[in-house]
Amino acid sequence: MTLERRAEFLLLFTTFCASAGWIFSKEVIQGLPPFGFMGLRFFTASLILLPFCFKHFKTVALGDVLRSMSVGCLLGGALLCWIYAISISDTLGEGAFIMSLSVLLAPLVAWVLFKHKPVREFWLSLPFAIVGLMLLSLSQGWQGSVSQLWFLLAAFFLALHFNFNSRFAQRMPVMLLTCIQLFVTGVLGLILSLSVETWPATIPSVIWGWFALSVLFATSLRYLTQTMGQQRVTAANAAIIMILEPIWTVLLSILWYKEAMPAAKVIGCTMILFSLLLYRGLSNPKIRAFLKRSDLHSS
Repeated sequence: MTLERRAEFLLLFTTFCASAGWIFSKEVIQGLPPFGFMGLRFFTASLILLPFCFKHFKTVALGDVLRSMSVGCLLGGALLCWIYAISISDTLGEGAFIMSLSVLLAPLVAWVLFKHKPVREFWLSLPFAIVGLMLLSLSQGWQGSVSQLWFLLAAFFLALHFNFNSRFAQRMPVMLLTCIQLFVTGVLGLILSLSVETWPATIPSVIWGWFALSVLFATSLRYLTQTMGQQRVTAANAAIIMILEPIWTVLLSILWYKEAMPAAKVIGCTMILFSLLLYRGLSNPKIRAFLKRSDLHSS
């Protein structure tokens, strides 16, 4: 098996870890306050990664560390909106597909902030995503639920984070950047929890079991395998593989929570998935070259 093929399997495993994290998180917040859970989860995950980052602290400037912490606030905002949406939602699969729209929101954010005009492939795929999002709300009489709005806000924060984080990823070791941003997310969650949440007097041991799975499997291991996989796989191939996360989430939610998937939601999720595949596929240099050759032969 080639190194690239192994890396692709690592990314495939990463998508499953990420989707399992939805189930773990939903179970944990049955006994822990949502923001407090996220604070503990990411603070603990950052401590697990910290020993692998000590050698990198000597090689980066303090200014870069502070700027990466500020970008970590965007990740924290996204994940805190996400966990709140999960706490008030019974449809994790639907939320996963809404969150995946961050891939399409990122070019719009780059256009507004950095004057990077979206490519033609983006405009071709955007209408399918909009129609898909509308269909997800069909069961509520075309009125989006509150959880959908929070998932969409989380996707917007992720798009912001992607744009700023991509600039720092080239200047800092990836493991250190990840550790810092997980730490910032954890601190934000704990501060918010202490400000607005009430912790239960007792927490069942089963909740701590789900918490351990969330920290070790869906956070630390997930980010580690994602980092290892992205080192050997092209960005285009990695992006297409990562699109599998909402599909795994839907399947797990149906199996674990018996989530109902009426026809409108199935079609809506399919439209969003198609828009992502269209955008990522047409953006792939190999596919674009193949289409150009096909145009030349047909003409």
